[in-house]
Amino acid sequence: MFFNTTRGVTASLDSKARIGGQSILLKAGLCEGYCSKMTGQEGGPMVPADPVNGVAGFKKKGGSLKSWVLIDSSGQEIFLDVDKYAIMRRVQIHARDLRILDPFLSYPSTILARERAIVLNLEHIKAIITADEVLVRDPFDDDVVPVLEDLRRRLNPPKVNREFNVDGNFTMQNDVEPAEEDDSPFEFRALEVALEAICSYLSARTTELETAVYPALDMLTLKISSRNLDRIRKLKSQMTRLTARVQKVRDELEQLLDDDDDMADLYLSRKIAGASPLSVTGAGSLFLASPTVGSKISRASRASVATIRGDDNDVEELEMILEAYFMQIDGTLNKLSTLREYIDNTEDYINIQLDNHRNQLIQLELILSAGTLSLAVYSLVAGVFGMNIPYTWNDGHGYMFKWVVSSTGALCIAIFVIIIAWAREKSLIGS
Repeated sequence: MFFNTTRGVTASLDSKARIGGQSILLKAGLCEGYCSKMTGQEGGPMVPADPVNGVAGFKKKGGSLKSWVLIDSSGQEIFLDVDKYAIMRRVQIHARDLRILDPFLSYPSTILARERAIVLNLEHIKAIITADEVLVRDPFDDDVVPVLEDLRRRLNPPKVNREFNVDGNFTMQNDVEPAEEDDSPFEFRALEVALEAICSYLSARTTELETAVYPALDMLTLKISSRNLDRIRKLKSQMTRLTARVQKVRDELEQLLDDDDDMADLYLSRKIAGASPLSVTGAGSLFLASPTVGSKISRASRASVATIRGDDNDVEELEMILEAYFMQIDGTLNKLSTLREYIDNTEDYINIQLDNHRNQLIQLELILSAGTLSLAVYSLVAGVFGMNIPYTWNDGHGYMFKWVVSSTGALCIAIFVIIIAWAREKSLIGS
């Protein structure tokens, strides 16, 4: 009986192991199909997996693998789930540079130039740009998806279509318009997409804030209530946080524009063109090597022939790009400054209104105090004559009652008028 039970448990464990293996294979197949769908082609480029440790990879914690998307100069996309060490080996950056892109750590907006890469941390846009590829973190984030769409549109090379004309000959047509063609280096186009996206994002947030703030301020001027004041307080807190974010991006661009050496460090294509070809292929032992490095070097050399043949510190092309987006982000900051001034002016107006109401209450209190003093004199006279003490002059003088009452009332009115006249003379109450 004991052996039968043991045999049954063993068979049950074997069946569970087989079922578990099938589920792992099913997960792997779904992941491969999903990644192929995202790349837009069947059997699209996938990250080479280790056949020995393929199952062990599913046992890793979710925090050890990070989601990235790689877009190279030929327009190919690869969705990656790799750890930070693989990224560091591929783009040749230090751990402290990659730590800036950690979404769980609060780092301000930064643009760092390294020997072989540009590290971008612009709000939700966290990317690493090299001379022939760009890696973007968290590609499935709602705010990052539009950036990826723009990268696909701007970084993909123009496709050529062949069509027959009337004579039966081939005609070549490009899918992109001539105005959209750009001969700038790859890293500049990727950097421009990121800057355009973050400037547009911050500008849109500013517009939304303006749409909410102006009606709320107008409503507050019409009716001062605790609900309207609390609403303005929340909007002002949002504006303060947004202003700090915009100010940081502006300061980062201004810092780059003020230093030509920092801008020269962003010319990755010029560095590759001036270095030996062997120095370019040393990185990325884990991934498939990019087949477009040689063609990218020649294209970058043609694109920046003026800077390569001339002065190495010529940063005019990059300076024009940075200046354009610096002006845009500066305009956004000016909008926020105008909005803050409008809020401050409204607060001053509200304070003036409250001071006016407070002054009116003080005037009312002064008038009531004067009336109370006058009635106190009348009460004093009434109290003196109302005492139950036998006095000889009380007898036979009943006819004096009406004169005492009238004269005391006149005295109280006179006291009240004198106090009000003196207060008006001293401008303590309004006319």
